[in-house]
Amino acid sequence: MSQTLASNEHMIFVIDGGSTDSTLSHVKDMIEESKNSNGPRIVLLNNENRFVPHARNMALKQLPEEITHVLEYNGHISSKPDHLIRLKSEWDRLAKQDPSIGALGCKVLGSTHKNTIVESLIDETLQNPLGGGPGQFATFTKAGKTNTPAFALHLRSALETIGGWDESFITSQDSDLSMRLLKNGYTLYRTPLITVEMKRRSSLKSWYLMSHRYGFWRTKVLLKHPSRIVLREFFPMLGALITIGLFVMNIQWGLLPIVAYASVLAISGVYASRKGIQHLLGVPLCLLILHTGFTIGLIDGSIRKGRAPRDR
Repeated sequence: MSQTLASNEHMIFVIDGGSTDSTLSHVKDMIEESKNSNGPRIVLLNNENRFVPHARNMALKQLPEEITHVLEYNGHISSKPDHLIRLKSEWDRLAKQDPSIGALGCKVLGSTHKNTIVESLIDETLQNPLGGGPGQFATFTKAGKTNTPAFALHLRSALETIGGWDESFITSQDSDLSMRLLKNGYTLYRTPLITVEMKRRSSLKSWYLMSHRYGFWRTKVLLKHPSRIVLREFFPMLGALITIGLFVMNIQWGLLPIVAYASVLAISGVYASRKGIQHLLGVPLCLLILHTGFTIGLIDGSIRKGRAPRDR
């Protein structure tokens, strides 16, 4: 509602997945407020299926004909008032160079309002080379093409061409969507000059559950799109297998990869301690939880069907 892009150039869809708090009341108040202040049109929809891909497909089907682009947004992020107008400007610039552009993502930063030590530790962990990865939490510095644009602005016609989001993916639906866009000849971009702030998990339990969920659905994506395999994601699993193999051969040999891994974690902690002494042990612990949860999730994803996430 506070975006600097003209209110007649964008609209807001709020898709409620069965909330039981005062969300609906707040949204209805905002609809009236926006009407009275000549703000953007706000549409409230009820998503009986609850999950994100169903919500996005519901919105896609109900968009007015004149809408050309769709922006992903959720309740865990915040952006600056010029977010939309900067995305629009960058899209127009890129489209002149590459008419096949199908999506433009931004850079995800940790929230500047951290309420717990754990949030600070997780934010630092995601900035670590062993923690961020190439996806949503990538710490890139240069604009360019990508396979994984985060919180992306999409070309509506591109979404409709590939049939929208795959509703079998309760989460990680964006990764699957990006792969299908690429297979259909669209080009995906990202820029570090446009950012959103994302609220981090506030407990180590939710951090583990998130790590497990990302690993679980990563397997589902890879089963559908084998070409999306990134070897570094399997390093913890390979390390565990190598360690077990070495232990079987010789106990002392089995200690070598453990000592090496512990040393790398310790170095990460020392480097992170510049942000506070609590990071000395906290970041290595968060990295260990991330690697463990993600690896167990990878294995779990090959066995079970998905279910609703419990890390928020």
